[in-house]
Amino acid sequence: MSKAVVFGTGSWGTTFAMILAEAGTDTTLWGRRAEVVDAINDRHENPEYLPGVKLPETLSATTDHVAAMDGADFVVLAVPAQTLRGNLAEWKDAIPPGAVLVSLMKGVELGTGKRMSEVICEVAEVPESRVAVVSGPNLVPELARRQPAAAVVACTDDEVAGRLQDACHLPWFRTYTNADVVGVELGGAVKNVIALAVGVAAGMGLGDNIRATLITRGLAEIARLGAALGADQHTFAGLAGMGDLIATCTSPLSRNRTFGENLGRGMTLAEVVAATKQTAEGVKSCESVLELARKHDVEMPITEVVVGVVHDGLSPGEAALLLMNRTPKPERYGL
Repeated sequence: MSKAVVFGTGSWGTTFAMILAEAGTDTTLWGRRAEVVDAINDRHENPEYLPGVKLPETLSATTDHVAAMDGADFVVLAVPAQTLRGNLAEWKDAIPPGAVLVSLMKGVELGTGKRMSEVICEVAEVPESRVAVVSGPNLVPELARRQPAAAVVACTDDEVAGRLQDACHLPWFRTYTNADVVGVELGGAVKNVIALAVGVAAGMGLGDNIRATLITRGLAEIARLGAALGADQHTFAGLAGMGDLIATCTSPLSRNRTFGENLGRGMTLAEVVAATKQTAEGVKSCESVLELARKHDVEMPITEVVVGVVHDGLSPGEAALLLMNRTPKPERYGL
């Protein structure tokens, strides 16, 4: 039996731990807050993030990161993207030799422009072959209800990807393996930015035509950045690209779309942040994605206006005008 520890008792970390445990993997959740850990152990529930969801009785939780990692085959990281570096520096000395580090995070680090797997390799001092990424259209409320879904397990080492695939395989949760870590991570990170834009449009009362335009041209932005960074373009037509983008941009369960929708309705950034219980990764990652695009001379106009609206005081109406009045170009080059 494989053993896994999941760092992060938020909704996605808890849900993935539930999946691992139900798939027969010996799984432990690590959390900082004793009251959440106690609820998972005593009541088999995470009342803070997944109220009413029954967790497997085999799933345990602890606040002791050293004990949690003892003998672990998989160390799964499900913390906010911008906190990864600091957290992993605190935990790295307890990582078992040979353990695979798994990223559930969908973001790009501010300041460095590094993908999450790059941060993991750097901080934990492990090779790419020991880092895997899980991504795809995985809206947590649906997964928590055990509704059918699929995801991508990406790793440069096919054997490692296959082992992780087996560790989380369930009749209602199917995974596909992919060696394109770059493409899978970019798809997961940039789709959050595009979902903010779609949410803003929805909040403004704009129709399906502009939403479809933002989704498809957003996919073009993701693919352009991916091409510049060496990703496999086929990845963006799959679950980790188009699939995740569609789910995040169209579902009311999406944190990033909801965040953008509130901005589009006229709420201030501070008001939306105060009303948002969980992390909307696109809010911070949009800046690092834009920095990465500029570094590689990639044009990403939707990302530019999202940064403008979220961080620079640009109104949603002004953002719409900027996008629609750009100099026309051949379709293959963007909006």
